[in-house]
Amino acid sequence: MANATHPKQGLSKGTVNYGDHEFALFLRKAFIKGAGFSDEDLEKPIVGIANTGSDFNPCHGNVPQLIDAVKRGVMMQGALPIVFPTISLHESFAAPTSLYLRNLMSMDTEEMIRAQPMDSVVLIGGCDKTIPAQLMGALSAQKPFVVLPTGPMLSSRWRGERVGACTDCRRLWADFRAGRLTQTQIEDANNHLVPSVGTCSVMGTASTMACLVEVMGLTAPGAASAPAVSADRIRIAERTGYAAARLAKGGVSMPVMNNAILNNALTVLLAIGGSTNALVHLAAVAGRVGLKLDPQQFNDIADKTPVLVDLKPGGEGYMPDFHEAGGLIKVIAELGDLIKTDIPTVFGDTLNERIQTVDQGFQQSVIRNRNNPVYPNGGLKWLSGNLAPEGAVIKPVAASQSLLEHEGRAVIFEGLEDMALRLDDPDLDVQADDVLVLRGIGPKGSGMPEAGLIPIPKKLAAQGIKDMVRISDGRMSGTAYGTIVLHVSPEAAEGGPLSLVRNGDRIRLSVSNSSLSVLVDEATLQERKNERLHEKLSLLGHERGYGRLHNQEVLQAEEGCDFKFLKAGANKQ
Repeated sequence: MANATHPKQGLSKGTVNYGDHEFALFLRKAFIKGAGFSDEDLEKPIVGIANTGSDFNPCHGNVPQLIDAVKRGVMMQGALPIVFPTISLHESFAAPTSLYLRNLMSMDTEEMIRAQPMDSVVLIGGCDKTIPAQLMGALSAQKPFVVLPTGPMLSSRWRGERVGACTDCRRLWADFRAGRLTQTQIEDANNHLVPSVGTCSVMGTASTMACLVEVMGLTAPGAASAPAVSADRIRIAERTGYAAARLAKGGVSMPVMNNAILNNALTVLLAIGGSTNALVHLAAVAGRVGLKLDPQQFNDIADKTPVLVDLKPGGEGYMPDFHEAGGLIKVIAELGDLIKTDIPTVFGDTLNERIQTVDQGFQQSVIRNRNNPVYPNGGLKWLSGNLAPEGAVIKPVAASQSLLEHEGRAVIFEGLEDMALRLDDPDLDVQADDVLVLRGIGPKGSGMPEAGLIPIPKKLAAQGIKDMVRISDGRMSGTAYGTIVLHVSPEAAEGGPLSLVRNGDRIRLSVSNSSLSVLVDEATLQERKNERLHEKLSLLGHERGYGRLHNQEVLQAEEGCDFKFLKAGANKQ
């Protein structure tokens, strides 16, 4: 019964261990024939298609159409498409945070790829944590794969202005908190901010990760930017199936994840004004293949890489504009010698070959050239100092330039509950030039939620204050903006220096020097360690199941918040 020509291909691969391979294959074929397959079908190489469609995930609302198109591409190349489900994560529906569950999705993806007979796999993902989770899992499973992003949603209009999720969600909500919008107006705006299925229509985490997998050579051309509801997205899905079938048949090889590919991803992250979250995800991806993000190397790349893409939250446009302007391959062409273009892709071509298709003959302002950037360099910056010995990150391109060099008095919130109770208290002792500090929301503290965008205290917002320096050991949405320092490591719940700061301490932020410091002498900080304040911070606190595993194994931000035992070589440590 075994396939004599390809004993390790298709249905014959990875049979259940009954102690009799021939019987296991016989049983497998009997059951799958119940779904209407023939012997001829079952002799073909198999392309698995990871289905992350879910009614809880509007970002993946087009997945059924994408699956149909992928199947067409697979079958036209003479392979057999088999769809299987995995966990689906949506930022707004996954409590306590989607990052907390990212590693669970990566494990699900890895184990389902390993357990089921497939020669290659198509990973359909979109919302913030799904592409990173799938990439981590597939790299660990070590089977050929192609990534198919679900694509960004459309933009819309409200009261005569163009709007889209989710930068405008945050802007309009801030206006509502400050009293500039009424209850009726904010409810009406809510009806217009998400006009279609798909991921956020700005350069948030979802679009950022889609761009990064495209420059890594893991997608079809244009896969990062084609709108979710466009014919372009369907054609890209069909081409993805075509590529996956060629991988399954051995006609093309997977790119080998190495430092050159990682540096390309970091360069594009900077050039597109991408999400701070991408640094966490890239660190986790790198860890799965034995690589590591180096802070100094990242800052060196940042210092020479201009921001070329004029999209919110760091600019003005939306993702459909980016696609119409030429998409990611246009950005790569503009970056020139900053990108290594001889990198092979899952389609068998190279980035350099894709650049040759770029249309340079029309005027557009969304993707700038290097002589006319949106921001000259350093769109993201890795910080260090006595407040963040293992690092922190800030997004200067989305910050108030006047606050990038700032010293102010610390106003501290001991976790999310404390912030919710006191932030809008009229008696809160806070001024516009203070530094808001939120601690206890790191990977172990709260699962690292996107709460680093600390709202402006209501009494200051009412005075017209729209930005302050804000610091936390948590994250913020890639769609957010402001002078916000994130991912402070080690986190406060681990006893990091953030747990030693007291109300009234002076904090200094210097983006030009890549530094974040609390202006307190070392002897005083040592004395404060003895108080062990970090032990009073609440932890995620699950005593069983996945939550217990998370608390035991999760790493800090600079290592991608992955689990220790999932990193490459962990079993040798």
